Amino acid sequence: MSEIKIAIKSLYKIFGSNPIDGVDRVKNGISKQELLDGHGHVLALNDVDIDIPARKIQVIMGLSGSGKSTLIRHINRLIEPSTGEIIVDDDNVLEMSETELREFRRFKASMVFQRFALLPHRTITNNVAYGLAIQEVAEEEAAERSQRWIERVGLAGFENHYPAQLSGGMQQRVGLARALATNAEILLMDEAFSALDPLIRTDMQDVLLGLQEELHKTIVFITHDLDEALRIGDNIAILRDGAIVQKGSPQDIILSPVNDYVADFTKDINRGRVLQVASIMGSEQAANGPKIEQNMVIEEALQVLSKASASTAIVTHDAKTVGSIDRDKMIAALARPTLGKGRIGTYR
Repeated sequence: MSEIKIAIKSLYKIFGSNPIDGVDRVKNGISKQELLDGHGHVLALNDVDIDIPARKIQVIMGLSGSGKSTLIRHINRLIEPSTGEIIVDDDNVLEMSETELREFRRFKASMVFQRFALLPHRTITNNVAYGLAIQEVAEEEAAERSQRWIERVGLAGFENHYPAQLSGGMQQRVGLARALATNAEILLMDEAFSALDPLIRTDMQDVLLGLQEELHKTIVFITHDLDEALRIGDNIAILRDGAIVQKGSPQDIILSPVNDYVADFTKDINRGRVLQVASIMGSEQAANGPKIEQNMVIEEALQVLSKASASTAIVTHDAKTVGSIDRDKMIAALARPTLGKGRIGTYR
């Protein structure tokens, strides 16, 4: 079992004059629309439970209005809940005093915003160093750390520029460098790349994944884009009307959507470029065939089989045989799942 860094338990958020009364009504079965029409209250989060593993990327996704940005702002209490708990390393964030919450925001959880939130009158160096100033890091050390992160995100040479002189992608690199410079264990990213052009967005995803491979932060990443979620997420939670409708690994979400709402998200995904052999392989050992690594995607695995003129492959992990896969099973996995038919193969 993975170590849990953030545990969100029975979290409700209702906007209105009497949120506790609204929570009771929701628990008794009133719908989001009925709560709004009949009582003038807005249901933003509905009994949310998520365990977020340490040193992994947890994606929270959904359409506009699903509650995903509201949820991430509860983790550092930019929004106060109606009821519930948020436990970070055994400490309930919702019970922290003002002083404890200030320290939590200064040292433990950094945030990257969709619209960059840079200070326009400060240079790139001073923007990156802003969190360090809040931490009261000595000026010389802050300058050194800022420069290191500016270089790491590929902005060397732009230290004395101002945000308005940079492109959108470059500005978001500044925001990422600023968050990382504080050395916080938790990184909260609220649709951090959604305002960027597609090519720049992919580039920023590469930057994030490259840094995560080395830094192993606990990252909560908000997006409405399933392609992005599948590309960067170790785990995905899908929200609808403030409630979680499904959570699991990217492979689980694609292979076994729990309802039509989730299936609609996944229907246009190129499954061959996302599904890994491990998610559909069998435990039996193949007598022959080429060897393929278990994390290879199906599209590449089919090419290996084709070049070897084989119908079966041996699946390996760290040079050890862990199972087998055949061509027909891989081809079947490329088809969209039919709800109620169960999953395809066994996920390991």
